[in-house]
Amino acid sequence: MSATVNPKQDYDENIEEEEEIANHVITRCQILIPMFVRLQMGTEGEQLTEQETAIYDRQIRVWGVDAQRRLSKSNVFVSGLKGTSVEFCKNIVLAGVGSLTLNDDRLVTEDLLFANFLTPPDENDFRGKSVAELCCDSLKDFNPMVSVSVEKGALSIFDADFFQKFDVVVVNCCSLLTKKSVNAKCRKLPKRVAFYSVECRDSCGEIFVDLQNFSYCKKKNEETIECKLHYPSFEEAIAVPWRSLPKRMSKLYYAMRVIERFEELEGRNPGETSVDDLPNVQKLRKELCEAHCLNESHIPDSLLRRLMASTSEFPPVCAIVGGILGQEVIKAISGKGDPLKNFFFFDAMDGKGIIEDISNVNS
Repeated sequence: MSATVNPKQDYDENIEEEEEIANHVITRCQILIPMFVRLQMGTEGEQLTEQETAIYDRQIRVWGVDAQRRLSKSNVFVSGLKGTSVEFCKNIVLAGVGSLTLNDDRLVTEDLLFANFLTPPDENDFRGKSVAELCCDSLKDFNPMVSVSVEKGALSIFDADFFQKFDVVVVNCCSLLTKKSVNAKCRKLPKRVAFYSVECRDSCGEIFVDLQNFSYCKKKNEETIECKLHYPSFEEAIAVPWRSLPKRMSKLYYAMRVIERFEELEGRNPGETSVDDLPNVQKLRKELCEAHCLNESHIPDSLLRRLMASTSEFPPVCAIVGGILGQEVIKAISGKGDPLKNFFFFDAMDGKGIIEDISNVNS
């Protein structure tokens, strides 16, 4: 006499068994992962706390314990809190850097609210406060594990010793002279301080990266190999003759240099241009192209007009460029992944992000 088979009963029993196994695995992981972290960290400096291990658990699974430890002990300085840098700050605070220092003494106005999601819409909440102070209050809520503070004063007055306490320095929307100066101060220090400059104009964005002499690890054919890169300073990079650059170089690079130079000659702050300045900018473009033996068609009027027409930032562009910047800073701190070298350009008109390596020809 054959036995009666109940498929539903067998199915239910299998489900219960699988759930029991899954719960057992989860429980063991919850016990073993913190133990694994402590073992990993025991010989590599300060340990991650149990709270840090719990909060950053998913990130640890992605880039490893050592990378998270480096992030948690890193100190980042950001000057100029516009839409792009605010997006960047949000990203690295959520990633779990050790500390973030903000520098922007401008008083909050309605114009500054356009692309800065960290400032509250109620005027009573920001009246009399600086942009840095208001952003500081908001960022603390994103991740209480990160120390967020404000440093008052003009960026140009900080000496080289001031930047000694940071691992990463990011400047947003500052003058050509200030970019060169801050980058040079970072390079004078005995330790390597990564320098980033970021700027968004209208629907376009640019990131510059200087990691000096940088070593990092990446996987190739199931093996981990060490790679080394040499970066030029910002001043060295923009001094490279245009005629020596590739023919398909991003037009944004040339256009940004022309407008940057125009603002310097006119003594204006970044973004203080309008379409009314176009004839004078075109004249400067002609002079620079002749000096560099470059055809003016590489810097079209339509692009210059677009970069000068609007003083506001596009939030979607800020999100993209700020996201890329956050990703690159995490790579630099963790030492994992191919870092960007050394310019990144984004134009919302075609939706393309382009990396250009513009290095000193003598490097």
